[in-house]
Amino acid sequence: MLTFISNSFEDTINIAMEISKHLFAGSVVCLSGDLGVGKTAFTQGIGKGLGIKEYITSPTYTIINEYYSGRIPLYHFDVYRLENSEEMMELGCDEYLYGNGATVIEWADNVYDIIPDHRLWITISSTGEPDKRLMQIEAVGNKYKDILKELKKHENTCH
Repeated sequence: MLTFISNSFEDTINIAMEISKHLFAGSVVCLSGDLGVGKTAFTQGIGKGLGIKEYITSPTYTIINEYYSGRIPLYHFDVYRLENSEEMMELGCDEYLYGNGATVIEWADNVYDIIPDHRLWITISSTGEPDKRLMQIEAVGNKYKDILKELKKHENTCH
């Protein structure tokens, strides 16, 4: 596990951009954390790092937004409103999870049982200070462990 501290929105963007450099087609990034901790801001940073030109918004009501203007496509899920994993399966999530782009899932805890075994899992927590966030990053699978090794080199430079 690797821990980053974000002191601002800009830090969150920079940390996510650093992660995006290492994402690949078929990569899965799971985000968990309370309402308002910066999951969508983190996804915006991933999109920026991938070269996505569109403004990234939370797909709270549409469940998924797709962006194709970057190095690889970005599939952004917000599963907060889903009742269960079956609803996500009905959306054809396999096409995204095992597709040609990077998939980011906000509220991934809600569909944990269908998340691929290999992934990055990022838990964002408020620290009690207005803009300060704690980001704990766990990697499962060799490709994701390699990402963590690369991130370790930038642990103190992303913010």
